[in-house]
Amino acid sequence: MIELDQQEEKIVRELIRNPRISDNQISKRTRIPVMTVNRKRKNLENKNLLTYYTNLDSGETGTGMFNAKQLYIIKFKIGITHEQYFKNVTLDSKFRGFKATYVSLSYLGEKDGHLALIMIVDARSESKLVDEFNGKLIPYFKERLGEDCIRQVITAKITQTVRTQHNYLPKFNMEKGRIRDDWLDDWIFVGKEIEKA
Repeated sequence: MIELDQQEEKIVRELIRNPRISDNQISKRTRIPVMTVNRKRKNLENKNLLTYYTNLDSGETGTGMFNAKQLYIIKFKIGITHEQYFKNVTLDSKFRGFKATYVSLSYLGEKDGHLALIMIVDARSESKLVDEFNGKLIPYFKERLGEDCIRQVITAKITQTVRTQHNYLPKFNMEKGRIRDDWLDDWIFVGKEIEKA
């Protein structure tokens, strides 16, 4: 386990609040010398502890491209391993493009001793969602992992995002792509349990 020192926690908190913030701005807000901010930030990046990405709201409250969202849990047959999944599915270039378009989030996990893929699939409509899943995803998994690879599929309709990445509550604490200034530092999770509610 890697524990952040107090300066790293302050730097990370500022980056969570606003991922586009400069080292100079972090230094002013935290009173940590700018060279220290720069060195510690680069060190956290080199250790792959910091990840930056942009999320475009493509749902009905955003661009409107995707109006249907569904959680799928695919339980694979006994014997399919993480290694097989990565080798046969994740590393395949055909799947990468499809997944980038329709799958907004995915994890590998375990269900009843079986490898399970947990993913959120987006589509323009409910009917298109069913078509994408049954017409593209399922045949692809069967092609890459075997005709009998799937043991069970569990689904749940998703209606609204409430929280992402521990700290982002789009309807409550986000404004102009960042956490609002009036959101207290004590409410931002950096890596230690927040004691006060």
